Amino acid sequence: MRSPERTSHEEARVAETLKKGSRVTGSAREKLAADLKKKYDSGASIRALAEETGRSYGFVHRMLSESGVTLRGRGGATRGKKAASS
Repeated sequence: MRSPERTSHEEARVAETLKKGSRVTGSAREKLAADLKKKYDSGASIRALAEETGRSYGFVHRMLSESGVTLRGRGGATRGKKAASS
């Protein structure tokens, strides 16, 4: 198992190489997709992941979709039919 210090250094290095607008390909893309998938499955929102990585919402959404993640529905109040109260 990796030490927390090493993991945070690796994440900082990966984040540094993934500056907004830079192309992410190959093993870096696979690692980023796996990290995003793990965090999303743990409950992080797409917006939170986008902010954390410095990428756009659309980029994170696309990466999650490419990784085969089942995306959660939108939160907030639903506007379905009200239950009949008779």
